[in-house]
Amino acid sequence: MKYAVVLVVLSVCVPLGLSIRCYECNSANNSMCLDPTSYDQETLNKFIKMTNCASGVFSPDNHQFFCRKIVQTIFHKHHDSEVRVTRGCGWVRHHRDCYKADNEDHLETVCQCFSDDCNAATIPEHSKWIAFASIGIIGLRSLM
Repeated sequence: MKYAVVLVVLSVCVPLGLSIRCYECNSANNSMCLDPTSYDQETLNKFIKMTNCASGVFSPDNHQFFCRKIVQTIFHKHHDSEVRVTRGCGWVRHHRDCYKADNEDHLETVCQCFSDDCNAATIPEHSKWIAFASIGIIGLRSLM
């Protein structure tokens, strides 16, 4: 059972040092970007780019990259508003996983997440940590 605890610790720590893979698209030129979860994986692989965030990027401050999803409602003066979704990599973290911005010509919701392909949909980050903590507690109890 000691190996299970080591495995849990490694599974939590190792991904932090690796590059993250994110969807990269903009619904202005790819309507599939609005909701990738409604397509099968084969279709996504053909039409939505996956990016290895740290690939080819010089990062002097050793940024920890993450995935980002931005939903904008853009207001137009003489016709209906437009919803635009942008997915990609980020490197300057906000203190909240999701936040809203209200500008004169658009509303914006920005969410950041920290696992591969997580910017396909909204995934509560805390649920992953609850699962890891539960496995760790079970492993520790079995050692006692």
